[in-house]
Amino acid sequence: MAAPILALQNARITFGGGDLFSDISLGIERGMRVALMGRNGSGKSTLLKALAGDIDLDGGERFKQSGVKVAYLRQQPDILPGRSVREQVEAGLTSDLAGDDQDSGYLVEQVLAGVGIDGARTLDTLSGGEARRVSLAEALISTPDVLLLDEPTNHLDINTILWLEGELATFKGALLIISHDRQFLKNITNRLFWLDRGEIKTHGKGFSAFDDWSEEILRREDVEMKKLDKKIAEETDWSRKGITARRARNEGRIRALHRLRAERAERAAPVGQVKLTVSSGTKSGKVVVEASDISMSYGNPDGSEKEVIRNFSTKILRGDRVGIIGPNGAGKSTLLKILMGELNPTRGEVKLGTNLTPAIFDQNRDSLDPEESLWNTLADPGSGQLLVRGEVRHVVAYLRDFLFEDKQAKSPVKSLSGGEKNRLLLAKLLARESNLLVLDEPTNDLDMETLDLLQDMLGQYDGTLLVVSHDRDFLDQLVTSLIVIEEGGQVDEYVGGYSDYIRARRETQKKAIKAAQPKQATGKSAQARKKLTYKDQRDLERLPGIIAEMDKAIKTLEAELADPALFSKTPDLFKAKADALAKAQNDKDTRETRWLELEILQEEISGTG
Repeated sequence: MAAPILALQNARITFGGGDLFSDISLGIERGMRVALMGRNGSGKSTLLKALAGDIDLDGGERFKQSGVKVAYLRQQPDILPGRSVREQVEAGLTSDLAGDDQDSGYLVEQVLAGVGIDGARTLDTLSGGEARRVSLAEALISTPDVLLLDEPTNHLDINTILWLEGELATFKGALLIISHDRQFLKNITNRLFWLDRGEIKTHGKGFSAFDDWSEEILRREDVEMKKLDKKIAEETDWSRKGITARRARNEGRIRALHRLRAERAERAAPVGQVKLTVSSGTKSGKVVVEASDISMSYGNPDGSEKEVIRNFSTKILRGDRVGIIGPNGAGKSTLLKILMGELNPTRGEVKLGTNLTPAIFDQNRDSLDPEESLWNTLADPGSGQLLVRGEVRHVVAYLRDFLFEDKQAKSPVKSLSGGEKNRLLLAKLLARESNLLVLDEPTNDLDMETLDLLQDMLGQYDGTLLVVSHDRDFLDQLVTSLIVIEEGGQVDEYVGGYSDYIRARRETQKKAIKAAQPKQATGKSAQARKKLTYKDQRDLERLPGIIAEMDKAIKTLEAELADPALFSKTPDLFKAKADALAKAQNDKDTRETRWLELEILQEEISGTG
């Protein structure tokens, strides 16, 4: 076993008059890429702060090997008014790069392109999500030996998450990550730390092994459960609800989801072949939303129009579960508002169905009174009862459904952690009578425990669902179809979840390339060759990285062109950058086509071998 470069030994942290955890010992070695798991309120973020040296321990020791550099991405970054984004990111440069203007300038622009933020903006103009992306850029550019990331994918779109995964895949230092994004953790981690009831449990595999590993631990505990006292049993109750039951719940939910996707696939056939199965008890009309050739445009600083949605049509029927994805700023929330009748499209028509009772969960979250109790937030203070989608429930029993303990019912909202507040907001939303549930980025700021709960409850929802989300696993587990918004206003719809969309898009691209090639040329080439040439093989391996770099350059140009001052002050520079953007996009398309042609050729050679 290698020596740790960052460690805690017998660490103790007190909170609210008691120990949040005590006698915690853990070590991070070079090459470790650790997922830090644990329920909300268990102390995960506090543990990261202790490792970063941001807070003092109340007992024990923190060890950092001499010369080791630690970078820490906080959930809430510090904002310095008046400071530019570029200056903030440059502050993270290592001393050996800070003096080299050419290298450091290129590196800064490259990282800013990745997170999609214009370096000229000042920090006090950023949204919370944008500020987190700037902090992420600062952490990455510092090239630390240990990188501590607290919910790094929050407020990132899927393209930026994919970019981040690529950056971390080549990162040579150690990683310790808190995240609710299952796919992200599966792709990145090779170790597990589980902060469970004040103790650290470790495992030598990544997040993909977490469910089996944690379930086995709980199964062994069950053997000894009769020996445990009542207090311990209550403390482990959340684990049984959150982990042991997950597999059984998921199996039933996935079977139902596959059935719904099959029904949706049948509806994707040509007109005249539509079939529909309706859940009993739903009160809306059969057609929930019908959009016909809708387009939406906004004015650019130079007087031209930016088209964010172009000639899109869809029909959403009762019981559908529709996901919406796309880059930040591409128009996801705009499309959602148009489909809900809250915003008129520039062109086209939207018809809403009959008897719709929507419940809407937006990115800003409904406000909660911090002084009010959980009891009074949800129920009538006198009776302690509330109506949950037509059923009378006692508030304490309903709170248990959302993994709150009975003793928390009379506690003030201000005593809750961030994840618990989001859980309470979900309880409010899902109590409402509705047959159309609209969720705009519901997974932001949710811990994995609450995300499990949300997936489970939405899987049982018998109404129609519209969801904007960047969480790939969440979409795979939930939706029956996916609306994808691309840059330039292109909007397409695919049957299935995110993984189905990626497969379908890849196959569509390959078919288009094959159709464009002479019919005999590809076949002869495959028959004549037993393997790819050295150049072809090298291009096949190198092109994905080249395309990723071109994506970064395109994002930089798009961020610069989004600045209204660029056109008003230097119109010639604006035109030059616009031309450069068009060329970069064309070059990227050419390389993507070449890459797909090589993949097709490789498949054909494999088929003839």
